[in-house]
Amino acid sequence: MTLFGTDLPIIQAPMAGAQLSELAIAVSDAGGLGSLPCAMLSPADVRAELAKIGARRVNLNFFCHPPPRVDEVRERAWRDRLAPYYRALGIDPEAPVPSATRAPFDDAMFDVIAEYRPAVASFHFGLPAAEVVARVKQLGVKVISSATTVEEARWLAARGCDAIIAQGWEAGGHRGMFLATDLATQLGTFALVPRIVDAVDVPVIAAGGIADARGVAAAFALGASAVLVGTAYLACPESRISDAHRAALASGDETVVTNVYTGRPARGIATRFVREVGPIAGAPEFPRAATAVGPLRAKDPTIGPFWSGQHRIARTLSAAELTRALGA
Repeated sequence: MTLFGTDLPIIQAPMAGAQLSELAIAVSDAGGLGSLPCAMLSPADVRAELAKIGARRVNLNFFCHPPPRVDEVRERAWRDRLAPYYRALGIDPEAPVPSATRAPFDDAMFDVIAEYRPAVASFHFGLPAAEVVARVKQLGVKVISSATTVEEARWLAARGCDAIIAQGWEAGGHRGMFLATDLATQLGTFALVPRIVDAVDVPVIAAGGIADARGVAAAFALGASAVLVGTAYLACPESRISDAHRAALASGDETVVTNVYTGRPARGIATRFVREVGPIAGAPEFPRAATAVGPLRAKDPTIGPFWSGQHRIARTLSAAELTRALGA
């Protein structure tokens, strides 16, 4: 039996906005642990997806970001920075924009966990309050979260995490940083994993730059108990990424860490928009930066974001084939 009772020590990374239950089901049926990202779903949406997942072992993932501070000066400057893109696409730069849809974990989502009792509840950007973590664990649900530094790993272990995801610099999507703020502190996966393994007494899950069985073997050689794989699953037919995102993944273009899409550092393919506006810019706090970018994305799909880790996808497999190949 592996860390979470699955046949294979392979965890599919939860990727908000890029997948729903189809991907999680395929991975779980193939012997790994499928994940359902809940940060951009309502409790009703999560319940609907869980009805499809049924009795399968699954990881439910939530964000734990603090409510953003509204800085009107910063937000005005951000709208002004994006105004040329609005005009180029025929959009009124002063038009109202929709609010961000990424919500932090709350009581309504705890009720979903209490009803469904998934195998794992994972968190990004830290953890909920200590009493909430205790309540989740009392349900028999394993709790895990992402660390990007040894300090964050120790913090998570001290607050009851059953395992810790060591998120290396290569990983696609949002950095799980919650104590660190300086991107210069961020280590690559194969430097970070052994440091965290040596620093905590709970199992460590390696994440970042792992796309084939060689990466899995390397992670285990460094002390990891499981691996978390994201970008390779994005290319699977079960993901829900756009055609533009699939084309960007297939192109093999370089990736970069940027905050221009949401206000938090995240690794994605270096589009023209990223290079011109950032990659790191004075965007409003997460997730408020996403509101002004939203109309641009809706009008021009090539703007992105195209989240991706630092590795090239050699070929496209189904999620089940990929899971078995990773476990080989």
